[in-house]
Order: sequence, then structure tokens, then C-alpha cells
Amino acid sequence: MKTDRIAGGTNTTGVDDEVFAMPSGMAIRYDRPAAALADYITGYHVYRTDTGSEAGQVDWFLPATANVRIAIDAGPIAVSIGRRTYDPLPVASLFGPTNQALKAVTHGGVMIGFGISALGWARLFRRSAGDFRNRIVPLEDVLGKAFTRDLVAALQGAPDDAAVAPILDAMLLARLGPPHADAPQIRQLMEILATDGPTDIASAAAQLDIPTHALRRLSVRHFGFPPKMLLLRARFLRSFVRLMMAGGEADYTTIDRSYFDASHFLRDSATFLGMTPRRFMALTKPFLKASLRARNAVLGSPTQVLHDIEKAPARDAQPRDSTRATQQRVISRDGSAIGC
Repeated sequence: MKTDRIAGGTNTTGVDDEVFAMPSGMAIRYDRPAAALADYITGYHVYRTDTGSEAGQVDWFLPATANVRIAIDAGPIAVSIGRRTYDPLPVASLFGPTNQALKAVTHGGVMIGFGISALGWARLFRRSAGDFRNRIVPLEDVLGKAFTRDLVAALQGAPDDAAVAPILDAMLLARLGPPHADAPQIRQLMEILATDGPTDIASAAAQLDIPTHALRRLSVRHFGFPPKMLLLRARFLRSFVRLMMAGGEADYTTIDRSYFDASHFLRDSATFLGMTPRRFMALTKPFLKASLRARNAVLGSPTQVLHDIEKAPARDAQPRDSTRATQQRVISRDGSAIGC
């Protein structure tokens, strides 16, 4: 698949084309996965940029859950998470869960990817998500050389970006392992993180009806971070995304009610962005701005971290790994030339 075959858009009906508007030479696409993947894959994305300048294009992205990224017909890519830089990025990569902002420098081409929920991690990977926090590794190191080779070949051979979702549906459905014994608790914690509420571990453990030490094990194994970090990350991003999507000057009156004051929020900004909200909002980030808008329209939430599998738009109905096995629904995830 060549760069000029990427038009952008979605497989979701009823979404205004303006949602996917990008500057000249760029395109963005978000698609929902098949219903049977709804709990595991938070969505598919395709980003395209024609920028091939020597300096490259710089984009910034927010902390996120785990993602797989495949570069197609692309120039060199460098990605920095905190103080660690991955240069060059492998053609196919696993981005582990992050609690720091991500900087990407690209030189034209296409980036195809999919987000992985904690339920998805439990069915796709044997190792703890905590082993990959704030890290990027070659996809073949975790999903094997044969699967990675076939995945890259299938996407390279796709006629256009509309073919990406069917290809990923088929390959990921075949790859899913059996449901994990922790699935009911994983789902409950995902729901807690997706909604406003207390940020203390004791309250979360009480809602799951498990001891705090069991909550920590569950969180690190399937989500990548201890529960306190997950709760704080979700709270910060709920507040910060409101500021970003509102545009203009930062209005701290919209931040989460559990923040004591603006300085409390600014401390979290230093933790998760490495800078103040105003400084981050002033950075070059065309794909992040577009992804917040497009992802929200297609998938029901602007970022992966805030993805709510109970409220995300459904495509078809399928039984799920849940204590509520009779409920049904579908989802999808984000986009990026290296995404968020």
C-alpha cells in the first residue's frame, strides 16, 4: 500500500467528513474493529503524511495504553518517551503502556496501528504489561516472527486504507488466546478508570471486592502500572483533554473536582507531560489534535486511556469476557503517525 492510496475517513456511518480534515499532505483514519474484538482492540488507525523534509515532521502524543504500530512506505521514524529515544523505530513495534508524553519525528509515509485494552493484553501476551511500560520493542519479540511477517506483508499488500480493518480483524481474531481468569476484575477496573470517581486505591479495591495487594498485581500484570498511577493518569487526562479540546487559553475551572487547586493539577502535568499544560498545548501536534476530534467521533472517547468499553459505539453484538456475559457491544481505537 502506497502513501497516495490513503484517503482517510472511517468505516462508521454517520460521521461528518469534516471530522477527518487535515492540513495538505496529511490524512487520518479511525475504524472500529469487528464485534468479536470489541473488548480487546480499542480501534484501528491509519495516519499518513507526505512530509519528507530532511528535518522531519514533529508530533507529540499523550500517555496511552498499549499499541501496535506498523510503518508502511515510510521514511525513518524516531520516537522519544521521556528521556529514552528509539531511533530508528522498527517497521512493526509494540508500544507499551505509557505515563509520559511521546514525541515522534517522521519523514513521510503511513503508520497503521491498533490499541490494545487490558482485556486484550490478557489474551494476546503472556508477559506482564509492566515489563513494557514506557518502552517500545520489535513486535516480533512478543508476537513472534511469523505473525509479524504475515501482518506486515498483508498490510503492505492492502489496496487502500479501507482494507486495513478487515485485514486486522482476520489476523487478530485468529491470534486471540483463551479468556483470562482475571477477565471480570480487569473489566471492572477498566470501567473505574473510564469514569470520574475517587483516585484512592482502597476505594478501587472495594469496588472490585479484592485486597489492595491483589489489585496491584492485577494492575501491573494487565495494565502496566500500579493502580494509583492508573487512577492519577486517567484523572489528569480527563481534565487535560477538556482543556485541549476547548482551545484557547487554559481554563482550570474545568479540571476534575478532586484536584485541590490549579497547582495540584500542574504537578500532575509535570508528571505525565513533563511540562506545563500551556507549554504542551503550544507544541506542534497536528496528528494529536486531529486524533482527539476523530477518535471521539468514531469511538466515543478522545483518547485510549479514557476509552469506555461499556459506552463505546457498537458495530454488532457478541458475548464478551465479563461477569455480564449477556451484554454486548463494540469498539475501536486511535490513529497516529505514531500514535497516542
